Amino acid sequence: MVDVTTTAETVGPAVRFEDATARIGGRDIWTHVDLAIDPGTFVAVLGPNGSGKSTLIKAVLGVLPLAAGRVAVLGRPPGEAGGDIGYLPQRRSFDPSMRVRGIDVVRLGADGDRWGVPLPWGAARRARDARVAEVIDLVGAGDYARRPVGEMSGGEQQRLLIAQALVRNPHLLLLDEPLDSLDLPNQGAVAALIADISQEFGITVVIVAHDVNPIASALDGVVYVARGRIVSGTPDEVITTATLSELYGSPIEVLTTSDGRRVVVGQPDASSHHVGPHGHHHDVR
Repeated sequence: MVDVTTTAETVGPAVRFEDATARIGGRDIWTHVDLAIDPGTFVAVLGPNGSGKSTLIKAVLGVLPLAAGRVAVLGRPPGEAGGDIGYLPQRRSFDPSMRVRGIDVVRLGADGDRWGVPLPWGAARRARDARVAEVIDLVGAGDYARRPVGEMSGGEQQRLLIAQALVRNPHLLLLDEPLDSLDLPNQGAVAALIADISQEFGITVVIVAHDVNPIASALDGVVYVARGRIVSGTPDEVITTATLSELYGSPIEVLTTSDGRRVVVGQPDASSHHVGPHGHHHDVR
């Protein structure tokens, strides 16, 4: 096991898997996984479609019990740390006719445990409203938060959904493909926002991504999922010819371009392996 490099002085991993196996419908998704993600780090989960990246997130949330082994989240069993976890599921689209305001989407993150029923007037509600305003400002959504979400761009919607996940001051932020369906400028802007939040506030961020390019320069660690195995470490440790060739069981070559990008080539089956949005390769800065 290679532990992800820590950037925060906190005792114990934020997430730890020990000899863990996930099984769905009688099929093992990944087996014998040992993984530690240290507090305050920004970590990407990468791998082919269907390899088990989102399964890993579900195990951390406690919605998918492990078939074997154990997982601890913020020092507790999965499912017991919900109040300290912010979660953004795979991107959901808003109907253009939806009139719900962005600020109300963020408020739902604060009121969700009460089935969306707002707090009565008083000190608690004033504190809630102040926190909602704070996270909206944090993600740079103040200029449009009172507009209907259906009228917003994909990047604007995603910023408000990140604010929703942050509104309860989580210690761990789980983001399942938050850059999916965004254009390249918005991918870069949202990725920079997530990296800044992790660094400034010491929040552990685990992001499932198809393309590591927009976030690579800010990552502390990489978790690569393929062929029922998980390999973790720093980007320099994991995204190498030797490591990926062993993980895929087939020759994989990692090249470095003149501008410092790594390009993964030689993947044996592009239909079942991670590819970037512009072809059958995977660029990494």
